[in-house]
Amino acid sequence: MDPTLKFSILLLLLGLGCYSWGSHNSSTAVNASPIKNDFEHCERVVKKWAFSSLQQEVKEDKHTLRDLLFFLHVPRTGGRTYFHCFLRKLYYSSLECPRSYDKLRFDPRKQQCRLLVTHDDYSMMSKLPRERTSVVTILRNPVDRVFSTYEFSVEVAARFLVHPNLTSATQMTRRIRAKTKGVSTLDIWPWKYLVPWMREDLFTRRDGRKLRGSNNFQSNDPYNMEEIVMPLHKFINHPIAQEVVHNGATFQVAGLTNNSYLSEAHEVRHCVQKYKLLGDHVLQVAKKRLDDMLYVGLTEEHRESATMFANVVGAQVISQLGVSNASEESAADSKSEQNYSDSDSKPDNNDLWNRTPNEKESEFASPETVEPAKGNMTVEELMEAYEDCISNLRKSQTLRHNASLKRISPANFTKEARLQVPEAVLQQIRQLNHLDLELYKHAQNIFAKQHKRNFGITEIWRRMLKSSYGTGIKVLSLGTTLVLLLLAFHVFVNAKRRTSKVKV
Repeated sequence: MDPTLKFSILLLLLGLGCYSWGSHNSSTAVNASPIKNDFEHCERVVKKWAFSSLQQEVKEDKHTLRDLLFFLHVPRTGGRTYFHCFLRKLYYSSLECPRSYDKLRFDPRKQQCRLLVTHDDYSMMSKLPRERTSVVTILRNPVDRVFSTYEFSVEVAARFLVHPNLTSATQMTRRIRAKTKGVSTLDIWPWKYLVPWMREDLFTRRDGRKLRGSNNFQSNDPYNMEEIVMPLHKFINHPIAQEVVHNGATFQVAGLTNNSYLSEAHEVRHCVQKYKLLGDHVLQVAKKRLDDMLYVGLTEEHRESATMFANVVGAQVISQLGVSNASEESAADSKSEQNYSDSDSKPDNNDLWNRTPNEKESEFASPETVEPAKGNMTVEELMEAYEDCISNLRKSQTLRHNASLKRISPANFTKEARLQVPEAVLQQIRQLNHLDLELYKHAQNIFAKQHKRNFGITEIWRRMLKSSYGTGIKVLSLGTTLVLLLLAFHVFVNAKRRTSKVKV
C-alpha cells in the first residue's frame, strides 16, 4: 500500500477515534450535568427550608401550657385514645376548634378555641398564633406503625365488602357523603389515600376468586395471603406507601406531608426522597420541634405516657380552666355535644351502611357517647376516668376489628401473626423508615428526660403507697419502721449521755 495512503488512513482512524472519544465524553458530560445540577438544586431548596424552619421556633418556656393546645396526631400512635379519654374529659366541646383533617375549617385569628386535635402536619402552625400555642404529640416504633397502618387500611376497606361490587360501594359512599355533614374516614389524611386503594384491591382479589371458583389458599400467613389481600411486602413498596406512609412521622412533625400548607413542601419532600443524604436536614428540624413541644409520648410506654400526660398537660389544663368555667360552659357544651360529629368519635357515616344490625348496635354502644367528666377535677380523678374510658374504648375497637376481618377470613392480623413476617421484609421497612427510626430514638430520649423531671423520689413513694396490692400493710410497715428507728435513736442517745455522766 502506498505510504501516503497508509498515513492518510491512519490519520482518518485517529480522527474517528478522537471524535468518538470526544462524543462519548460530551455525552457523559451532558448526562452527568443534570444529575449534578439536580442534586445541587435540591440541596439548596432543602437547606433553605431547614434554615427558615429553625429560625421560626419560639424561644419561650416550653414547659408551660399556652392558650391553645395543638395535639399533632400522628396516625396509629394511640392519639384517638388520648382525645376521647383525656382531652374530652378536660375540655368542653365549645372550647374545641373545628376539626381540620383535610383543610383548615376555621379562622384561628377569630376563633376563641383552646384545643385543636388533627392529623394535619406541623405546617398547621403557620395558621396558628405561634406564640400562644403549645404542641403535644405521640410517636410509635416505626416498624409497628407501618404494620398498624397496613392493618387499619385493610380493616376499613374490608367494611365495604358487604356490597356486591366496587361500583356499588363507591356509589353508595358518594350518596351518603352528599347527604351527611359528618366527617368520613375517607376525608381524613392519610386514609383518604390508603383506604380507597385497599378497597379497590380487595374487590379485585375477591372478583378473581369468584372467577376461578376456588377458595384454596396457599399461605397461612395473613401478611402474605395473595389471594385475599395485598401482601405486606407489596404494600410497602408501592408508590402510595412511599408517599404517605414511610417516614411519615418525620414528615408530619417537619410539616412536609402531601397534606402540608407550605408551598415548598412538595419539592422539599421529593428532594429528600430522591437523595437520602438530604434527609438529615429534615430530621434535625423534626428533632428540634420535638424538643420544643410541651409533651412527647410513646405508644410503647402506654402507662407511663398516660400518667405523664395527666401530670404535665392535664394538671395545667385543670389549673387554667378552673372551676369558673364549669357553670358557664356546661349549657353551651350540652348543646354542642348534640351536634358533635366526627369520624374519630362517632361511627363513620359511610361505614354505617356497610354493617350488619349487630355491628351497628355495638358501634352506637361505644364509649364515645359517654358523658365526659365535667367541672373541676384532680389529676388522680382524671387518671381514674381515663382508665375506665380506655377499657370501654378497647372493647368497642375489638368488636369493630373482628367484624371487619370476618369479611377477609382467614386473613387475621394479630401480634402473633406479625412474628411470621420474614426478617427481610422487616429490614426493608426499617430501611424505608430510616428517618422515623432516628426520630423515634430522639423521642425516647426526650421521654426519659420528661420522666426524670416529672417523677422524682416523691412520686416513687406516692406510687408505692398507693399501689393496689398491700397498700395498708405497706403503710403500716413503713410507719412502724420509722417509729422503731426513732425509738432506737432515742435510746442510743440517752445511753450515751448516761455513760458520759458515769465517766465524769
